Amino acid sequence: MVTGGAGFIGCNFVRYALEQPGLERLVIIDKLTYAGSPLNIEAPLHDKRVVFVQADIADAQAMSALWAQEAPEAVVNFAAETHVDRSIDSPAAFIGTNLMGVFVLLEAMRKRSKGRPAGEAPSRFLQVSTDEVYGSLGAQGAFNEETAYAPNSPYSASKAGADHLVRAYVHTYGLDAVITNCSNNYGPYQFPEKLLPLMVVNALEAKALPVYGDGGNVRDWLHVRDHCSGIWLALTRGRCGEHYNIGGGGERTNLEIVRSLCAELERVRPALHNGALRAKGLDSYERLISFVADRPGHDRRYAIDSTKIRRELGWQAAYSVETGLAETVAWYASNLEWCARVQEGKYQRERLGKG
Repeated sequence: MVTGGAGFIGCNFVRYALEQPGLERLVIIDKLTYAGSPLNIEAPLHDKRVVFVQADIADAQAMSALWAQEAPEAVVNFAAETHVDRSIDSPAAFIGTNLMGVFVLLEAMRKRSKGRPAGEAPSRFLQVSTDEVYGSLGAQGAFNEETAYAPNSPYSASKAGADHLVRAYVHTYGLDAVITNCSNNYGPYQFPEKLLPLMVVNALEAKALPVYGDGGNVRDWLHVRDHCSGIWLALTRGRCGEHYNIGGGGERTNLEIVRSLCAELERVRPALHNGALRAKGLDSYERLISFVADRPGHDRRYAIDSTKIRRELGWQAAYSVETGLAETVAWYASNLEWCARVQEGKYQRERLGKG
C-alpha cells in the first residue's frame, strides 16, 4: 500500500516497486490535492497489479475500511504536504495531513494487528521523512541518525511530530515500523512549485529565475530514483524501529544548482533558438537569474550522512548531481505539456511563503 502514490516521490516509487520481483498487488492511496495528480500514475494504472483509491489518510473511517479490505503486508507513507513556503502561509493543512494523517494510519495498523488472524505476519510501516526535521547545519558536519530533532518550519515540525509518533508506536505497541529521512529530492514528476522544475519552466518561457537571499543556502541533492531504491531496501531489509538517512552526497548551493540548470538548458534548448529570450534581448538563461527576499526562517545548510544505510543495507546512489540534473532538465524540457496540465487552475508559479 503506497499512500501519496500520485505525488512526486510516491509515483516514482510506484514505478520502482513494480520493477521488483515478487510484487503481487500494489494499492495507491491519494487524496489528489494540487500536488498529487492522476497524470503521474497513468502508466502504472495500466498494470493489472495496481489499484487506485482516492482517499484522505486523515479519514479514520476510510483508512480502517481499507485496512480491513486489503490487509496490506507493507505500507509506505509518502502522503504529505511538503512545500515549506506553503507551510509558512497555511500551516493547518500540514498538521492535518503530516501529523494527524500519520496518527490515523498508525491506529489502523494497530487495530489490524490486534485482530490479525493466527499465522498472518505483521504489516510493516515505513514513514518517509525528511532531513529538515534536524534543523540547520553550520559550515561543517552532516546529519546522522543520532542527530537531535530541531525543526524550524511548520512543515518540518509536522514531519518531526509524525516521526515521534511512529517511534512511540513501535515502543508502546510493538508495531513493525521503519523511518527514512532523505535529503532534497529532484527528478521527473515534481510539481513545478519546487526549485528545479520551476526554474526549468520559467527559463524556457524567459521568465525570472528567483533565487532566495544570496543563493548560498546549501542542500544535499538526491535523485528520486536513488531515494526510491533506499526506501525499498529499508522496507524489505531494514530493522524494526530504526531510522535510515538517505542522502545523495551532492551538496550544492541553490545558486550553483540554478546556474547548472541554465548550463544544461543551453545544451538541450540553446538560448540562441529560444524566441522568448530573444524577444527580451537576452542571449543566455543565466541572465534571467534575480535575487529576491529570503524565506522567513530559511535553514542555511543541510547535509546527510548515509553511512548507516550503505553499511547495513548495501545502498548506494547511482546518480551524481551532474548526471541526474542532465536527465532531469531533459525530462522537463520534453514534458512541458505535463507541466502545464498539472499546474492548470492550481498554481501560476507565484511567490509563496513570504510570511
